[in-house]
Order: sequence, then structure tokens, then C-alpha cells
Amino acid sequence: MVTIKEIAIKSNVSPATVSRVLNNDISLSVAEETRQRILDVAKTLNYKTVRVRKQQAPNPKSGYRVGLFLCQSLEEELNDPYFLSIRQGVETQCKEYGIETTEMYRIHNFQASHLSEGLDGLIVVGKVELDLVNKLKKKVDHIVYVDYAPDEGVFDSVVIDFEKATNQALDHLMNLGYEKIGYIGGEQAAHGPTKEKRLFEDERYKVFHQRMENEGKLTQEHTFIGEFTMTDGYRMMKQSIDKGNLPDAYFIASDPMAIGALRALQENDIKVPEDVAIMSFDDIEMAKFASCPLSTIHVPTKEMGISAVKLLMDRLKGRELPVKVTLPTKIVKRESCGWDRN
Repeated sequence: MVTIKEIAIKSNVSPATVSRVLNNDISLSVAEETRQRILDVAKTLNYKTVRVRKQQAPNPKSGYRVGLFLCQSLEEELNDPYFLSIRQGVETQCKEYGIETTEMYRIHNFQASHLSEGLDGLIVVGKVELDLVNKLKKKVDHIVYVDYAPDEGVFDSVVIDFEKATNQALDHLMNLGYEKIGYIGGEQAAHGPTKEKRLFEDERYKVFHQRMENEGKLTQEHTFIGEFTMTDGYRMMKQSIDKGNLPDAYFIASDPMAIGALRALQENDIKVPEDVAIMSFDDIEMAKFASCPLSTIHVPTKEMGISAVKLLMDRLKGRELPVKVTLPTKIVKRESCGWDRN
């Protein structure tokens, strides 16, 4: 078995320095070149005694160190509990397994060098640019992506089927007899190693636009794209109201946006669902307590986090084939769409 002393000799440093580097002692002041040399020597000598001990321990629920990489700021989590719920699912399941999750990283101030050495795995919540995907891959052997599948042939991932979910929402509205349907949504963001983020069309909007266009029911003048916040939901609904000739219903891409939109409608004495129906997305806890309880698409966000931890555990136990898990969504019917209108 390779010892720290052997690594120290080959690295031309003291055993104490080797030990502190391999244990990620942040109080150690050492040149980055020296740190990397130690890590390279340890990897070359296949120094994995700690990991082997963990895998052979009689209690498989203990000993692993897992990092949690979040593509949202704390403010964004508070504005849209979708991602907060995923994180809570990860933390709950890690606690169940006795896994340490003290390593938490947020994209907005992250550099690859910040990742602690010795992480057994990393769970990434949200979308990241390909160059960052590649950098993370070089630092951590086992990575699970949640709400994103960058490369199904390499990484485990947990997602939902946005196309199916959006069609569920539109089917529900159309089955209730609504013909003219507006849209309020946001842009998805992929984050890179810099503070900039790349925006691209949200899958819900693409499916909505194509479906309504194919059926000859697209109301482009009542289609609005902003940010996934209550404030922008309120602002965009105000814009739609100001245009006049409101549609029969709206599909709104997140519950926080829908709650903001409800406020704008209420201020203008427009009744939901009597004057305008609302179909939303996410099914956060607040949806059932809105001024008009929201009909919405339930996304099992907490279960997405739980599934990510289970996939990671399977990897750590030796599974080599990458797995993509697609969790089902379902309609939750409440007052904002009305009931049977036929």
C-alpha cells in the first residue's frame, strides 16, 4: 500500500505537507505548483486508501464526501423555490445516507481550483456551459447533473420531460374549452466559468409556440418573456392588460410568475378564472395558497434531488454505465382554470 511518506519523497516535500494537501487543509500556505505536484504523484501511485476503506466499510452509508454545485444565487433560489426544493432533496437524502455535504459551491464566484480535493462526487443543480462541464470532469470522477443532461453518454442526470409537461398543461386548457391562450415565461440560462451567463429559449416556450402555431391559435401579441420572478410575472401581465383584448387563458411558466400575474389581474378587477384562466408550472407550496389557488403542473423537485444522490451512490459502488432518469410530471387542478366549462 502506498504511504504518504512515499508520496512525500517523490514530491520532494515533507510528509506533513503531503498529508495537509491531500486532506485539503485550507490553512496551509503552499505554492499551487507544489500542491499540483503532490496531487499528480498521489494519482500516479494510485493513492486511494481512504476511498478503498470507505467502500469496504461494513456501513456503506458513511464516509463519503459529496459536493453540491448550485447554478443559482441565494437570491435566485428565494425568488424561485424550484431550485431550492431540488437542493433540499439532495441534502435530505445525503443526511439519510450519512453523507457529508459541507462542500457547497455557487457558480457566481466559482473557479475550478475552489473544488476541494478528495471529493467522492459532485451534484450539479442547473445548466452550465460545456467548457465548465469539462473542467468539472477533470476535477471530480463522479458527477450527477440535475435539471440538465449535458452528455448522456458520460454523466448521470435527473430531468423532467418539459415537452410532455407543457403539452399536459395545454391539453388541460383546451379540454376546458379555452381557445385563445397567452404565454408568460422566462429564458433559461447556462452558466460558465465567468460571471456571464448565456440565455436561450426555454423548452416550455418552444413547445408552446410550436403547438399553438400548428393549431393556428398562436397569440403572439400576448406572449411575453422575462425572468422567472414574481416581479416580472406582475410586470408582464400588466403589459398584456395594457394591450387590451386579453386571451381566454394564460400558460405561465412558473408559479412565482403566476402569483405576480394574479396580483396584476386583481389590481385591474379582472377575475380569475371567470374573466381569464391561469395554468402554471412547478407546484410550489405557495401555489395552493395564492389569491386564486393555481392549477399547475407538479414537478417532483425534491425527488429530483433525492434521485441524484441515489445515482451518485450507485456510481460510488461501481456502476460504470451512465443513467438518465426522467421523472414524471402531473396536472394539479385548482380554481385558477375553473372546472368543467362544457
